[in-house]
Amino acid sequence: MGPVPAGVLQLLALIAALALAYVPLGNYMARVYSSDKHWRVEKWIYKGIGADPDTQMRWPAYLRGVLAFSVVGVLFLYLLQRLQGVLPGSLGFKSIDPDQAFNTAVSFVTNTNWQSYYGEQAMGHVVQTAGLAVQNFVSAAVGIAVAVALVRGFARSRTGELGNFWSDLVRGTVRVLVPIATSGAIVLVACGALQNFSGIHEVGQFMGGHQQWNGGAVASQEAIKELGTNGGGYFNANSAHPFENPTPFSNLWEIFLILLIPFALTRTFGLMVGSVKQGYAILATMATIWLGFTALMMWTEFAHHGPAFQIAGGAYEGKEVRFGVGGSSIFAVATTLTSTGAVDSFHSSFTGLGGGITMLGMMLGEIAPGGTGSGLYGMLIMAIIAVFIAGLMVGRTPEYLGKKIGSREIKLAACYILVTPALVLVFTAFAMALPTPGNSMTNTGAHGFSEILYAYTSASNNNGSAFAGLNADTQWFNTTLGLCMLLGRFVPMIFVLALAGSLAEQKPVPVTAGTLRTDKPLYAGLLVGTIIIITGLTYFPALALGPLAEGLA
Repeated sequence: MGPVPAGVLQLLALIAALALAYVPLGNYMARVYSSDKHWRVEKWIYKGIGADPDTQMRWPAYLRGVLAFSVVGVLFLYLLQRLQGVLPGSLGFKSIDPDQAFNTAVSFVTNTNWQSYYGEQAMGHVVQTAGLAVQNFVSAAVGIAVAVALVRGFARSRTGELGNFWSDLVRGTVRVLVPIATSGAIVLVACGALQNFSGIHEVGQFMGGHQQWNGGAVASQEAIKELGTNGGGYFNANSAHPFENPTPFSNLWEIFLILLIPFALTRTFGLMVGSVKQGYAILATMATIWLGFTALMMWTEFAHHGPAFQIAGGAYEGKEVRFGVGGSSIFAVATTLTSTGAVDSFHSSFTGLGGGITMLGMMLGEIAPGGTGSGLYGMLIMAIIAVFIAGLMVGRTPEYLGKKIGSREIKLAACYILVTPALVLVFTAFAMALPTPGNSMTNTGAHGFSEILYAYTSASNNNGSAFAGLNADTQWFNTTLGLCMLLGRFVPMIFVLALAGSLAEQKPVPVTAGTLRTDKPLYAGLLVGTIIIITGLTYFPALALGPLAEGLA
């Protein structure tokens, strides 16, 4: 079978698997976040942290819970890295330097998982399992909790109460993430992924030197890394490493885990707001963008000029031959259209336009289907913008899901969509203008600019993937990228929760003949167009200096 049909068959198999899981998982998560009953293990957790899970919170209290929990997570993970040298199970690795420890702590707490270190040469078993793996679970649960709070804002009326953050956090972890991640890890172990706590041992000689490997709880971290759209790899090569991703089937399984919860949350959304059709409209929008990007990526990587590429059947540089161009293209789109950031190939080696597609996926806001939770609330923000634009065109007060979109709501939505572009463009401009950051670029010209643009796009959108050509382990990049991760994660959450509180306080608006039907294909098309236009107007000049200039050269 040729590489193109093989890639298409992989895509079709993935779509079928996601379709089979969509309804049962979406229904299950709706029950999880709507139930008033607590499991026994959850009661123990609430007692341990001193939280009352039945207390309803308004948006400021909900936000304080999010921020307080995240601050504690950053401090704990920072101290764990700084003390690694004296901890058992450190494999002899030294403590992490302050700037890198700050960057890594912020990275994993914000669900970014940007890594400016070699995982197998820097982090011991304790930091990997008790620090990084734990944050893979709870950072994903925080994202889902914020999305559920926004959904409640649409579903409730005449109240500012959005639920209980601690209850949402614990349920998301215990009832959703842990069971699915456990099953996912078992599948990866069956495929050949490592799962042990062995020490460092020599495996042979390589290029005149000694080659050493250490084991670890790789499969379990790999499963939640993909399921929680985290992306941090146990090894530096991430999902291109055979210990993390051994076979073409495990590669497809990891893509499935990446997309599973973000797509299924649209079903949860539809059930919680009382209209499954609304969930299908959001799903259709996400799926249209995802399929379009996947098709475009496969085309750019399979079909381009030059006899060498044509003989090889595509651009194989930087790609694992066991996955091929098709599997690598599907993975690259899935990881950048979500907040995952895991890689099974090196995006810097993609064609110029292919590298631009990975950047554009993040620049859209990672909403197709996006991260665990962050994709849904990002898409709902764009849905509000689309309704507002439609209202302007027909001269009518915009409404969405029975709620009026007034000046307060549109201001909050506008602030949300301005945060990450400001971070990306301002910090990229500073890095290019100052003399020192440019020394970290491996390449010059348009490709070198793309390395820095990609880094700040990835950090600000909490993606975490790298262009694989930039030396980011410097004080400048560790600090500035850490700031981008913090601001890119929590400032938008402020606007999301404030918007949720504003919507929950409104009374429902009755549907009339003039109400825009937001559950129809016409609206889904409007939403896709709104997303593309807003992103294009914002980022086109920067893209023109980087991947577009390289791809058209």
